[in-house]
Amino acid sequence: MPNPKRVQKAILDVVENQIRNLDPPETKETLDRLISQGVAKDEARRLIAFVVASEIFGIMKHEQVFDHERYVTALRKLPELPWEGQESID
Repeated sequence: MPNPKRVQKAILDVVENQIRNLDPPETKETLDRLISQGVAKDEARRLIAFVVASEIFGIMKHEQVFDHERYVTALRKLPELPWEGQESID
């Protein structure tokens, strides 16, 4: 069974890499937008990490490939989380 702390760190590392490398650029744009809206920097990164985790979960559960548009759409909805407003997760 995966260690939750290691998984969390790995996902936050993904966020940091995306921000540093501007790949995709929308991750840094989202960080800047959230901060400008008054969200603390660490909280903004955590919110982005939820989108990363949700995307990974969807890829694994539904055997999908990464969908850039789906990912960017979820980033643009932050601080609303990807699963908010859904009746059930299947």
